[in-house]
Amino acid sequence: MSPLKTAGETRYAAETVDLTKVYRSGAYKVYALRNVNIKIRRGEFLAVVGPSGSGKSTLLNLLGTLDQPTSGRILIDGFDTSKLSGGELARLRSRKIGFVFQAYNLINRTSVLRNLELPAMVLGVPAGERRRRALELLELMGLRQEAYRKPTELSGGEQQRVAIARALMNNPALVLADEPTGNLDSKTGRSIFELLRKLCHEQSATVIVVTHNLELASMTDRIIHLRDGMVIREEG
Repeated sequence: MSPLKTAGETRYAAETVDLTKVYRSGAYKVYALRNVNIKIRRGEFLAVVGPSGSGKSTLLNLLGTLDQPTSGRILIDGFDTSKLSGGELARLRSRKIGFVFQAYNLINRTSVLRNLELPAMVLGVPAGERRRRALELLELMGLRQEAYRKPTELSGGEQQRVAIARALMNNPALVLADEPTGNLDSKTGRSIFELLRKLCHEQSATVIVVTHNLELASMTDRIIHLRDGMVIREEG
């Protein structure tokens, strides 16, 4: 039986165990992450901060199963990713992980509604059900009236809210946001963080956000500080 059908219930949306990532350049080893151990509770809003090169994006990519660790383990919603095949990892990403990018990554040639429906189409969700879910999420984001417009007709903050709604489309265990306010002004960036916090506390979403902005990071439930690929301290 597929491991995707047999993992037990867990209180954690994600967990890393001695997570290490090493990049090789000739005879040299570069440690992007060293023995990182973190547990992210369901419904938690978590920020990962640190200087450039500290391992923030590497951690996010590993949690998103977009890259594989050199050693250690990653558990997503109780599933040990090291035990999954390539096809099972792809299904895990579709069902359990939502991504929010700095550049939004929306498809500009189609409508906002269609952008939200696409992740559910991958899972074969019936048209009526996915349309209902997409419209509910747009209502939650305050964008119901924009459903049939194209992303390029929206402001940057509105496009990022669409991207967040898309990430929530398949009810993922984990939402990963990589510098989601990097292209936004400070006021809009704060509103995006307030929205993410609301989603965690009222919709039971679990969000990990990478940011350079310590003021915005202070709005989260917990902050993990990385330096040289290691967790140096936690707040919250």
